[in-house]
Amino acid sequence: MNSAPSPYRVIAVCTGNICRSPMAEVMLKAALEREGLDGLVEVDSAGTTGYEAGRPIDPRAARRLAAIQLASELHIAREWLPEWFRQRDLILALDIDHHAWLSEAAPDGESLGKIRMLRSFDPAMAGRDLLDQGIEDPWYGGQADFDIVWRQIHAAIPGIVDHIKAAVGSPAELQRQGS
Repeated sequence: MNSAPSPYRVIAVCTGNICRSPMAEVMLKAALEREGLDGLVEVDSAGTTGYEAGRPIDPRAARRLAAIQLASELHIAREWLPEWFRQRDLILALDIDHHAWLSEAAPDGESLGKIRMLRSFDPAMAGRDLLDQGIEDPWYGGQADFDIVWRQIHAAIPGIVDHIKAAVGSPAELQRQGS
């Protein structure tokens, strides 16, 4: 009996899971769908705190995503669960505080190796200090701050997609293997 391979699982992590991480989740899902990888990869998001748990995405983040026809109205904020270290293949921290929090909470070296700054996948940011790779919290600002967050995430998406393709293979390669 053949079973389908387990999906590659990615999670984006910020503080409250209402601004940055859900934007990254929605944007990455759309990019993976365009690449034909949506059936092979699962993407979700969480917050390092439970402050916003149960709440919808920030309306300013939803507005920015809607401007490029990406729906986010089903998002409900949730807090990180320790078992996700085992269950996720790639853990994307949105800023240095999230990276530090996740690194301290990681139960082992394997889990620690899954944690990456989201912007480390942006060629303009790769190799730079982790402090420089952070995406500032737009919650305290206005719509222009959400536009900045969108641009920062957008610049990293191709690199994340390439990383995932290297891990799971391209849809064409997988189709050839299955035939």
